[in-house]
This record gives sequence, C-alpha cells and structure tokens, in this order.
Amino acid sequence: MRCRWREFLILGAGLTVVAHGAAAQHRIRELGLQSTATLSDPALAVVGLYGAVRSSGRTRLSLGLGAGVSKGELAVRGELLGHFLLSPDQRRKPGFYVAGGVAGVEGAVSRGYVVLTAGVEQHPRARSGWALELGFGGGARLTLAYRWRWFSGMLPY
Repeated sequence: MRCRWREFLILGAGLTVVAHGAAAQHRIRELGLQSTATLSDPALAVVGLYGAVRSSGRTRLSLGLGAGVSKGELAVRGELLGHFLLSPDQRRKPGFYVAGGVAGVEGAVSRGYVVLTAGVEQHPRARSGWALELGFGGGARLTLAYRWRWFSGMLPY
C-alpha cells in the first residue's frame, strides 16, 4: 500500500473540520508533544506534535505528525486516530482509553497502516498530563506524550 500524503492531509483536514463542528458545544482542545517508536522492518522513531478535539465526553479525534529516523534516513509519520475514553472525568487518577485509525509513513518506506492502540493518561480532566500508548500500526507501537488541555464549557458527564 503506497502512502499518498495529499489524500492523508485532505482526509485529516476534513475530519478536523467535522470534529471542530461537533466539539463546538464542548470545546475541549488538546495540544502536545509526543514520541512514537514502531518495531518493524525497518524500525521507526519520530518526535512531533499532537492535536486533538474532544467531540463528546468520551470521544476524541487526534492528529499527530512527527519526524525522525528509519534505517538512518529521515522519516515522517502522520496519524489520524479516534479515541474512546473509558474514564474521562478523572481529575486526580489516571484514565484509560482505546484508539484506532490510520497512519502514513514516508522515508525508508512509504506505507500506510491501520493503527490499534490502548493508552493511559494522567488526569484526563486536568489542564495537562502525560500519556502512554501501546499497540500496533507499522509493527508494535509505543507512544509517549505530554498534553495540554483547554476547557471552555461544561461536559455532560
């Protein structure tokens, strides 16, 4: 499967517009930094930006874009994931979630992948916190992130 960045970016922009409209009532936005490593042939490690919109109390749509190395060459990985938060109202305890979506990689290889992952994040209703994800998508996938959140409205929990 050949990754076509133009189509990936158009899909991401379209889904971002839809999510922005859906999140107009709730207005929870997240920005962050993340690093992702995939263990496949070839292995990949990228560091980049993360952005997300919570479209309801339990759902989130995220877009991640990072640059790094694969086989000693520059590589770029983009991801578009839908998240289902299992405990979104935790202010002092970690919250768990599952996510799925698509990823595209350009570099040593140019491929698209289906991504399935499970994660834990520190205090999902706090203003910021770390996150850790384990899953699959271009091989075994590990992501470490730090996210900042902006709340402007009450969510109906």
